[in-house]
Amino acid sequence: MKRTLYLKFLLAYLLFGLFGFIAVATFVSSMTLEHCRRDKAENLYAEATQIANTYASDLYNSETSLEAVQEQLSALSKYMDDAKIWIVNPSGRLVLDSSQPLTVGDEVKIEGFDPTVTAGSYYTIGNFWGTFEEDYLSVFAPITSDFKVQAYVIIHAPMSNIKQTANELLNISYIVLLVLFLLSMIILIFFTELVYIPLKKITLATEQYAAGNMSYEFSVESEDEMGYLAASLSYMAGEIARQEEDQRKFIANVSHDFRSPLTSIRGYLVAMQDGTIPPEMHEKYLGIVLNETDRLTKLTNGLLTLNNLNTSGGMLLDKTDFDINNVIRNTAASFEVQCLAKNLAIELVLTEDSMLVNADMSKIQQVLYNLIDNAIKFSHHDSVIKVETTEKKKKVFISVKDTGIGIPKEDQKLIFDRFYKSDLSRGKDKKGTGLGLSIAKEIIKAHGENINVVSTVGIGTEFIFSLPKAKTMEDGEDVL
Repeated sequence: MKRTLYLKFLLAYLLFGLFGFIAVATFVSSMTLEHCRRDKAENLYAEATQIANTYASDLYNSETSLEAVQEQLSALSKYMDDAKIWIVNPSGRLVLDSSQPLTVGDEVKIEGFDPTVTAGSYYTIGNFWGTFEEDYLSVFAPITSDFKVQAYVIIHAPMSNIKQTANELLNISYIVLLVLFLLSMIILIFFTELVYIPLKKITLATEQYAAGNMSYEFSVESEDEMGYLAASLSYMAGEIARQEEDQRKFIANVSHDFRSPLTSIRGYLVAMQDGTIPPEMHEKYLGIVLNETDRLTKLTNGLLTLNNLNTSGGMLLDKTDFDINNVIRNTAASFEVQCLAKNLAIELVLTEDSMLVNADMSKIQQVLYNLIDNAIKFSHHDSVIKVETTEKKKKVFISVKDTGIGIPKEDQKLIFDRFYKSDLSRGKDKKGTGLGLSIAKEIIKAHGENINVVSTVGIGTEFIFSLPKAKTMEDGEDVL
């Protein structure tokens, strides 16, 4: 049988009850009996001492009669649950018995009587040298006169009464144990509801996820660690499902983006080979083939870049202090031909003449190139692209803003995904691979910074990313 956590907990609960019963039946039982015996002995000894110092002492000092003492001790005997009160002289002769008067002619002697049998204590347990048929607790208190022990006051209490009292107390212990056992069942109920049932749901969900069923749904209505574990597991399954979907899309996009140029290349080459395209047209179509190979090269380089960015060791950055304004100017200047083709202007609004940041210059230049290249692609003719830097709280914010076609709101959270192209951009991005923004985001993320987009369809798009200022700028030193 499978040993579940609940079964173990239930077994521990039953063992608690069993060992509790054994403890009460053994240790508590003997301790209770010992306590009752000592308590009874102390009480009887106090009474015996009182009698020895009063009635018995008066008897041996001839201040009272034997009958008067007999009457007093009989009354005390009834008060002490019919305990037997004796006065015995050192030789063992019974002088007085509270339970019955002794006649003058009768002599009762206890054979073998030895008051030292208590061995330093004040009581003994047994049949009192064969006097009783059952065990009695017998307490000794000496009667002294003229600095001499004249006799002993001995009080006998049956052990059966003491055991009965101990059993009554023991029954209370059993009742308390039963109540504790039943109350502890509340812990078992709470464990079942708050731990076992949620844990069973989580285990079942884990088995479903391990089997590949990432769509399996479950819920644990709890705000403690168990609920957090369930929510984390559900979130993990969702992330795995999303990554699997992204992987399928990634493979589909890669296949599509490789298939299209390869089909074109093969088609044109076959057509030139079989004579469908005449020799005088070969140069034109060879140019098209070269453009398609450039597209494949660009796509391959983008994939390699993303793969390097996502390695387990993370991106290796060569951080230095450099002037971000100068990098922006040089990057913008490299798009002169594209801008002339669409009659575009790139407006630079830069804070200060120079602004030092601490980052990997070549990778940040790649981010700027991708953002400005996108802005040119999706801007209308005769428009302006604005590149701006602002400084705030030890950071520099770089903005690339166009007045182009814009990005639909539902597409804005997807544009940084690999190969993603919005429906509005497909007609204008014939040569794009859909990897530029993914690469840009990975680079900025590796720097521990953020990149965001603000866009409105028909009005334009603005990309903003941040970089840390160089230490020299933070300390207020002059920048040369």
